[in-house]
Amino acid sequence: MDPEKTTIATADVVSSTAGRDQGQLFYVMDADDQFVTLVNGRNRPVEKPKRKKRKHVEKVLRSETRVAEKLRSGDKVLNGELRRDLASLSRSMQGKNLGG
Repeated sequence: MDPEKTTIATADVVSSTAGRDQGQLFYVMDADDQFVTLVNGRNRPVEKPKRKKRKHVEKVLRSETRVAEKLRSGDKVLNGELRRDLASLSRSMQGKNLGG
């Protein structure tokens, strides 16, 4: 396994691999040894994040967006910002998958 892919930290974008939210993209708000705290701005807003075991998520990429910087620095992030950012990432990922 690639250690870069398995190391999940705050502000990373992950995809859920198990549960009702399988296949959805989330930002990691917080991470510890066993669990990650996930938000996406829609069904998991900043006010009510999802706590999920690390083994049930897969790192998609290390985001370098403004939202990711806010999460890393501990600044307030709006749910609308999360939704827009994740939608943009999702569209770009689908475009790459369809083209290749």
